[in-house]
Amino acid sequence: MTRKLRSNFEHGTSRWAVRRSQWKALGLSDEDMEKPKIAVVNTSSELSSCFSHLDGVSAKMKEAIRAAGGLPFEVRTAAPSDFITSAGHRGGYILPSRDLIVNDIEVAVEGALLDGMVCLASCDKTTPGQIMAAGRLNIPSIMVICGYQRSGEYQGKHVDIEEVFLQAGHVASGGITIRDLTGMSDNAVLGPGVCAGMGTANSMHIVCEALGMALPGSAPVLANSPRMMEFVRLAGERIVQMVWDDLKPRDILTRESIANAVMTIMSLSGSINTVKHLQAIALEAECDVDVYALFEQYADKIPLLAAIRPNGEHLIEDLEAAGGARAVMKRLERFLYPDAMTVTGNRIGEVLQNVVVQDERVIRSADRPLSMRPSIVVVRGSLAPAGGIVKLGIGDKRTLQFSGEANIYHSREAALEGLARGEIGPGQVVVLRGMGLKGGPGMAMASALVFALDGAGLAERVAVVTDGQLSGLVNRGLVVGEISPEAAEAGAPLGLVQNGDRISIDVEKRVVDLDVPQMDLAARRERLQPFASPEEKGWLSIYQRSVQPLSRGAVLRK
Repeated sequence: MTRKLRSNFEHGTSRWAVRRSQWKALGLSDEDMEKPKIAVVNTSSELSSCFSHLDGVSAKMKEAIRAAGGLPFEVRTAAPSDFITSAGHRGGYILPSRDLIVNDIEVAVEGALLDGMVCLASCDKTTPGQIMAAGRLNIPSIMVICGYQRSGEYQGKHVDIEEVFLQAGHVASGGITIRDLTGMSDNAVLGPGVCAGMGTANSMHIVCEALGMALPGSAPVLANSPRMMEFVRLAGERIVQMVWDDLKPRDILTRESIANAVMTIMSLSGSINTVKHLQAIALEAECDVDVYALFEQYADKIPLLAAIRPNGEHLIEDLEAAGGARAVMKRLERFLYPDAMTVTGNRIGEVLQNVVVQDERVIRSADRPLSMRPSIVVVRGSLAPAGGIVKLGIGDKRTLQFSGEANIYHSREAALEGLARGEIGPGQVVVLRGMGLKGGPGMAMASALVFALDGAGLAERVAVVTDGQLSGLVNRGLVVGEISPEAAEAGAPLGLVQNGDRISIDVEKRVVDLDVPQMDLAARRERLQPFASPEEKGWLSIYQRSVQPLSRGAVLRK
C-alpha cells in the first residue's frame, strides 16, 4: 500500500496548505489526509421515492469506507426520476439529465482530484450517468445497487407503478375508472427504491453487474434490505483496495464486457433504453464498439430465459431469489466472454464458477428457453437508415408486418387530441416526429400515445413510428421508436414524410421503409424548411446544441 495517491499534494505547497485548512475545519486529522479519498456519489432527493433512502445508504457507505482505511466525501448530483422529472418540457429533461450527472461528477471528483468513487445507483438515468462518469474519469470506481421498491396489491391483484403507468392510458377510453386508477396508485409503491419491474432502472442495475462494475450477486436487490446493506458494506471495503490496486473502469469496460451486458439484457427482455446507455458508456470509456451492431449480432443467438413483470408473471423478487444477474449469466456462460474483468479483481469466468441457479422455473436453461425470438429488435431501412428499435413482449402474438398510410403529428398532445377526435383509424401508421434529441429537445416521451391507443382498442390495428423515447417497458402494438436520424436532422427521411405516404414495417426482416420514390424525396428535400425545434433556454438549449446522434449514445460533443 505504498502507491502514491493523486490526492496527496506535496507538503509546503499552496494546494496542500489551503486544502489542509479547509479539511482541518471539517475535523479531519493529518492522518486522515493521507488516506485514499473516496467520493460517495449520492443522487438523494425528496422529489421521488426512488431516492428517498439514499442519505441513509450514504451514511452506511461512509462508515464502511472509514473502517477499510479510506476517507469518504459525499458529493451530490442531479436526481431525475422519470415519473416526476418528466412533467416539464414534454419530458425533455429526462435523457439530458443523464449527461448533466456525468458532468456533475466530473466537476466534483476530478476538480478535487479524489482517488476513487462509489456510485449509489438508483433511478433510470442516474445509473448510466454514473458509469459514464467512471469511464470518463477512469479512477477506481464501483457501482452500488440501491434496490427496487416494494409493490402492493389492489382488489386482490398485484399492482406496481408500471401497471399504473399503463392503465392511465386507458382512462379516456373507459377501460378503467379514475376511482380504480386512484386505488391502484395508492397501493403501487410501498417503500423506497426504483420501479419494481424489468424497466430501465432494474435493467441498468443488472447491466452494472454484467459489465463487472458492481459486486457479483448484488442485482437486483430489495431496497434497504439487510442483503442490500451487506453489499453496501462490502463495496465500501472493496473500493479502498481498488484504489491501492489501481483497478480502473477502463480495465473493466471493454468490448467483451459490453457484449456480456448486451447478451444478459437480451436474455431478460430488458429495457430498450439500455441500447443507447451502453453505447454512451462505451464512448465515455473510449471503447471502440458499436452497441447497436451487437444487439443485431446477438438477436437470433441469445435465448430468452426469464419473464419478469411486465414481460411475464414473475416478480423482480422472484428473479432476486433465483440468483439474479449472476444466475442469468451462469445460464449464458457458454455465450459470454469469460476473461472480462470485474471490480472484484477476478474475471467473470472465475466469478461464475460455483454459481447455482436457485429456481429453474424463474431462470430457464439455455437449452429450454422461453423463446428464441429477440425481444429487442433493431430495424433499419429507408425511413431509419441509422436504425430504430422495436420492443416485443414475451409470447407476443401481434403482427410483425404492417403497411399503412402515414398520419403525422408533431407532439404527443396533438396526437392524443387527434385520437380523441377520431382522426386515427385502423390501418394507419401514426408518425410522431420532432421529438428526438434535438427536436424534443431531449427525446420527448411518446409512450402516452402508445398506451392511449391500447386503451382505445387500436394498438393491434395501427402502427406507430417516432423519433421520441418510449418506455423501457413493453409497448403495446407495433411501435418503432427512436428512429434515427431524427426528423430535426437536415434531410432526415422522417422529416420528409407527408400525410398519406405509405410506410412498411417488417420486424422479422428488420426493416422499416418509406415507400416513396427517391426522386420525390429529393424534390421534397430541396423544398423542406428545417424543423422548427422549440427555442429553449438554459440546460435544454445547451443540450440541443451539443448532443450527438443515438449512434453515438446521445453523448455531448467533445
